[in-house]
Amino acid sequence: MDYICSDYNQYNMTLLKKGDKAPAFRGITQEGKPLSLEDFAGRKLILYFYPKDNTPGCTAEACDLNNNYDVWLQRGYDVVGVSPDSTASHLKFIAKYGLRFNLISDPEHLIMDQYGTWGEKKLYGKPYMGVLRTTFLIDEKGIIEEVFTRVDTKNHTIQIEETLNL
Repeated sequence: MDYICSDYNQYNMTLLKKGDKAPAFRGITQEGKPLSLEDFAGRKLILYFYPKDNTPGCTAEACDLNNNYDVWLQRGYDVVGVSPDSTASHLKFIAKYGLRFNLISDPEHLIMDQYGTWGEKKLYGKPYMGVLRTTFLIDEKGIIEEVFTRVDTKNHTIQIEETLNL
């Protein structure tokens, strides 16, 4: 199912919402291996979309999720990040910060288009196309449990825990 990015994106909103079926995706990890939503059948998933490896906000978000990775695994969640960066960039990012989860390279924005996370943004009043930082919590049956469009990059784990009352 494809979603068309339009005006709603300038407000950092996605068409997908809590209770919707998560769109099936298939991407390539940092190691060049295929990874799909199907691979997480029967497991929960934190699927987060971020703009760029090695930038302050994206590094803070990745490190927060990584520092709490064991907690997420204990709660039955896996973690996967998606950005338009190359697999080589992802490998360096993972090595630099010791990330323990997969990152998907989506340079053509195919997965981002499905999830409504590629759209118009503004910088100094000028519009441009980019990644709308968004996190989806997906349950064992592939249903979206929660959508975060205003991500607190430094405290994303706490943000998720508070929303889920964990």
